[in-house]
Amino acid sequence: MESFDYIVFGGTGDLALRKLYPAFYHRLREGEFPHDARVLAISRKPLAREEFLARVEAGLKRAAQDGFEAGSFRAFAERLFHVTLDAGVPGASWDALEEMLRGRGDGIRVFYLATAPRLFQIIAENISAQGLAAPRARIVLEKPIGSSLASARAINDGVGAIFDESAIYRVDHYLGKETVQNLMALRFANSLFEPLWSAHAVDHIQITVSETVGVEGRGAYYDDVGALRDMVQNHLLQLLCLTAMEPPVDFDADCVRDEKLKVLRALRPITGDAVRAKTVRGQYRRGAAEGAAARGYAEEDDVPGDSRTETFCAIKAEIGNWRWAGVPFYLRTGKRLPVRASEIVVTFKPVMHSIFQPGAGRLEANRLVIRLQPDEGIKLDLMTKEPGLGSMRIKPATLNLSFADRFKSRTPDAYERLLMDVVRGNQTLFMRRDEVEAAWRWVEPILEAWERGDEAPAGYASGSWGPSAAVALVERDGRSWSEELP
Repeated sequence: MESFDYIVFGGTGDLALRKLYPAFYHRLREGEFPHDARVLAISRKPLAREEFLARVEAGLKRAAQDGFEAGSFRAFAERLFHVTLDAGVPGASWDALEEMLRGRGDGIRVFYLATAPRLFQIIAENISAQGLAAPRARIVLEKPIGSSLASARAINDGVGAIFDESAIYRVDHYLGKETVQNLMALRFANSLFEPLWSAHAVDHIQITVSETVGVEGRGAYYDDVGALRDMVQNHLLQLLCLTAMEPPVDFDADCVRDEKLKVLRALRPITGDAVRAKTVRGQYRRGAAEGAAARGYAEEDDVPGDSRTETFCAIKAEIGNWRWAGVPFYLRTGKRLPVRASEIVVTFKPVMHSIFQPGAGRLEANRLVIRLQPDEGIKLDLMTKEPGLGSMRIKPATLNLSFADRFKSRTPDAYERLLMDVVRGNQTLFMRRDEVEAAWRWVEPILEAWERGDEAPAGYASGSWGPSAAVALVERDGRSWSEELP
């Protein structure tokens, strides 16, 4: 690993404390920090070094997967610095950062923008104006990249005027998850699945990302975003792309992203009356829990009582190409659902004809379940004979590959991989500009139809699986949502 300076704008914010610093800390413990690598935290508020390190330490103790180790933290603290700077304003306030970066040679310089998207272009311009965009500088943009196609293009144009596309890393942390990487290995490193991975053998595919939490004090932000922008436009569509893409020529960044882009362009548009037929949006109401968890969305802090923002959405998506014609992809995400889980379920077509007697048991479709979180792993549901003498009886059984049980090691957080991939210059797990804009192009007609319509999001009780219309969306096709979720 080459030497680097990571400059984190929003360096005292929730993302930095909860995800970025724990990721750096674990990479240091694993020996991936060169001796002179540094992390510079940028924030507007003056902060004594002791107070800043205390905040980081508290975050690490909450997040450390295999325990907090004081010696490792001391080593990490030696590489960690706080710089007071108003990133949105050029001028003298940047002097301290310039001084810290002066004389660092031609090492790698990464600007990580863990800020609101409206600041992306401004910060990039100020970096350039201060002469900090060195030849080996890279910039990392956190999702969301805008709130519409037009705003995404404006951000891409503004940042792209300063940094070459090869130096821009757009983060979707789901792509860094270990099981998402294994989806690629499962498909393209085994001869078993790829011949079956098409409309010839697959009945339908479900992608679910469910959360148990509500807006958690982020009501003002979330009310301008909603579930479709927050989760579908990036996380769920990226998972769909990796599930549906054609085999790339090789595991090169642009080869992989070229194939993902083809999937996004092949998605059938959902417009007009099809929006009502193929999408469902909901908003959580009071549930059975106590305290703050019992509140409905409209009762949350900083949320208007008449808000029409969706906290749940379900979509029936279709891909218009030879591989997937006729195979529905059911997407589902929401807040205040029964469990926190993310999974992809590939349901294969049923056996065409049963040779067994009626009393042998019902044949169930084979299913491949790819669990992204929690308990990362892969399951394959098969039909097998029930042990015992007498007549043939068959029942479903599961082959279970649990990563924790099989590999007996800590599973790195997605940000650990992504932060180091930026230093390595590997863009495979980052979104390219045309991917981001293609995703917005597909999502935007749904947003516009919802905004024009008279219907408010359907209510659902906190702790349930969303509005009844989401169940009907799947059952109209003679199918049902996966019961595999814990």
